[in-house]
Parts: sequence; C-alpha cells; structure tokens
Amino acid sequence: MEKAALQSVSAALHAHLRARARAGVRWVYPGSAPLPEAASDPLPLAPAADAPRQAPDPASGRAPDRAALLAAIRDEMGDCTRCKLHAGRKNLVFGVGNPDARLMFVGEGPGRDEDEQGEPFVGAAGQLLTKIIEAIGLDRSDVYIANVVKSRPPNNRNPEPDEIAACLPFLEKQIDAIGPKVLVALGNVAAKTLLKTDTGIMKLRGSWREYRGIPLMPTFHPAYLLRNAEDKRLVWEDMLKVADRYNEDLPPGVKPARPKTKGQ
Repeated sequence: MEKAALQSVSAALHAHLRARARAGVRWVYPGSAPLPEAASDPLPLAPAADAPRQAPDPASGRAPDRAALLAAIRDEMGDCTRCKLHAGRKNLVFGVGNPDARLMFVGEGPGRDEDEQGEPFVGAAGQLLTKIIEAIGLDRSDVYIANVVKSRPPNNRNPEPDEIAACLPFLEKQIDAIGPKVLVALGNVAAKTLLKTDTGIMKLRGSWREYRGIPLMPTFHPAYLLRNAEDKRLVWEDMLKVADRYNEDLPPGVKPARPKTKGQ
C-alpha cells in the first residue's frame, strides 16, 4: 500500500475511534460495523426520540453502527448549556459501555466522582453497581450505563423538572441508538422519568414495566443500598429477573448472564 493511502486509512481510523470515545465507548467489539469510507464523512444523524431500533441493512445484513449514532448524539449535545446545571459542572457525563448492549442501566445524575472523571457510576455507588453487574455473570463492558441528566446537580440533590426536561431527549436518543433488550431504572428519578409516573420506587421495584416496548425493571439505586444494606437482597431478586429476561432468545456467540450462587 502506498504511503499516502496508508496515511488516509490511518486518519479515518483515528477519526472513527475519536467519535466512539466522545460517545462514551471504551472498547471496540468484534463484528462491529465497518469504518466510514473517509474521515470527512458526516456521522449518521441520531434517530428521533420516537424511532424504533434500527434493523440491519437488508442489502448487507450488517447491524447499524450504534457507536457512530451515540457519537452523533454526543456531538449534538456539545458543551451543553440547555439547563442551569451546566454552570457548576466540571465534565458533562454522557454514558459509557457497549453500544450494542442487550442490557442498559439508567441512573439519575452524576455525583462528585463522575463529574471529576466524566464517566457515570465510578464512585462508591458505581463500584457497587459493578459488583451487581458481575454478580449476574456480566462485566461493565457488556452493558451500557447512562443517567437521566448529564451534569452534576449541586450537592447531589435530585435533578429538578426543568433540568430533566432539558436532558431527557438525549437519554431517549441514547436508548433508541442502543436498542437494549432490557432496561434497568436505578432509583426514583430514573424510574419516574422513564415510566412517566409519580409512583415511587418502593412500589415500582420488583415488577416488570415497559418503556416503549422494552422490558424495564425498576430497582433501588446503589447509593440507596450503601445506606440500606438490608435491601440488597431485594435488588438481587430484581437482578435475577433481569438475568432471565436478558437470556431470552440470546443470539449465538453472545455471553449469557450467569448469576452467581452462594459460595461463588
């Protein structure tokens, strides 16, 4: 290959990986969609909030490039100033994980550690969430994690209605781009927002709900469990249901959820 052609391919690869990184993608998976033909090609537009998950291209049979869709959504957000939370944030916290995930977790908003690192669920509650994911036999790299709002509320207060309204369209686009088979709403804010209800998490948790055709399990936020360890067993019960639903119609080659038993 001539030097000029090699440099062109290298530039395209670096541009593609930078786009994925902006979308919160930290890993590249086998079988993902091919690179764009040139680094200057525009990213595909993010789907509308009411768009169904994109089907494979009938001509090529390839799945859509969900990482590129997420990158387009992140670019659309830009250095977001759509609500007052932007004034106090250090980093916008978009989301992280596998863009082709079958399982997606949604929390309420970034805390101090998340604001510092620009990644959701990396503090004490995030470490507990990682243990919960690993307890059903999966890794953080197998799932996608995001929040309702992308900027840290002051003093970790709950996000206010106008702040949620400003961020919700981007969360909806994230969910549409990923098209998970199972959603888990972590805590009151996430569950109420996604289900458009005033019912609290104490009544919602443990029973399957639905978000635009996607099975949704409301459960307690890991931060709540840090203060109420006795309720960890309830979350374990919820996650066993999540694992069962995750494993339904599992495509060949996709890692199944394998909940750990006592002693493991």
